[in-house]
Amino acid sequence: MRKSVAIILILLFAKVHSQSQSNIIIADSLYATGNYTKAINQYAEDGSIASNLQIARAYNSIGNYEKAITQYQNVLSKDAGLQIAQFELGKLYLKTDDFTSAEYLFLELTQVAEDNPEYHYYLGETFRKQKKTEHSLSSYKNAVVTDSTHLRSLFQLGKYYVGQRKKDSALIFIDYGLRFYENDVAMINLKALAYYKNDEYVKALPHFERLEELGEENEYLYEKLAYCYFKDWELNKAKTNYKKVLEWNDENADAYYMLGQVFSKDKQIDSAEYYIKESIAVQQPFLVREYVALAGIARSKEDLKSALEYYKLAHEEDPDDALVYYNICTVADQYYKDPKVKLKYYEKFQERFGNKNDYMSKMVTKRISELKEEIHFNVK
Repeated sequence: MRKSVAIILILLFAKVHSQSQSNIIIADSLYATGNYTKAINQYAEDGSIASNLQIARAYNSIGNYEKAITQYQNVLSKDAGLQIAQFELGKLYLKTDDFTSAEYLFLELTQVAEDNPEYHYYLGETFRKQKKTEHSLSSYKNAVVTDSTHLRSLFQLGKYYVGQRKKDSALIFIDYGLRFYENDVAMINLKALAYYKNDEYVKALPHFERLEELGEENEYLYEKLAYCYFKDWELNKAKTNYKKVLEWNDENADAYYMLGQVFSKDKQIDSAEYYIKESIAVQQPFLVREYVALAGIARSKEDLKSALEYYKLAHEEDPDDALVYYNICTVADQYYKDPKVKLKYYEKFQERFGNKNDYMSKMVTKRISELKEEIHFNVK
């Protein structure tokens, strides 16, 4: 009799276990194909920690972060040391900007498993989001110490030092990353920017060219390439790339302006004038540099009337720019014959900017004295 009961109990357990396994297989299949709501219902019938973890993941995938967090917390209440649940919950806290909770979990994980670079990296991300810069850098460096090929940490370190214009520090981490991932677009771009932001345009150029070789095509890249070619006096390549910028964005005022500068450097004055005028046409008006550039072109053509008009337009845009008004004075000095008219311009400069005691102020003071002497002797 006892033997029969034991057999029945074993069969019942086997049946229940088989049914449970069947539910999990169905739930896993539903989860894998993105049918998350039905997967949640299937997992709920099992009730194990593994199934509860999958429920948390399903809610996360749906975007119901509040329920996902609750489920992760439920899992950890049953097994507080389950690292996968802590890690995924920490990333979810980070995603939902609960930085305090994320920091707590990732700090705990780095202490439990200090040899895991991902834990250090995400702790660094948590600090970065909170603008705790020194802490974030320390965490990224810990990730790299643990795994010298941890590309995301190397990237964040390189990016920080590029932003700080600390080229040598940036290149240490960037070059280390490129040693393992030589065609990584983000790292190559960082290396180009490390030189570019340090005004080393010729050194930046081959790295921007490498991005193009790897299939990158965008407004940003062509703009950087064009400017590097411009600084390297490869004017035809600069023109080609600025025109590519305009194919991407025909309202890019900087590209029009720089095309004007390229043509000006290439002594093609009419084309320079055309593109700078196009820059004016497409942008919201703060046009000081464009008007100053057109004034300079007019001066090179000995068209003093136009130069004076452009400088006056620039002055209207920025009345506080002393250099612009000084140029008005010097062009007016050349353009007008009457010393009294010339004097009014210089006196206005002295009234507005004369207290700076710089080179321009001294030159204006000297010229005012000369003009007053000239007027005095003309009156006699």
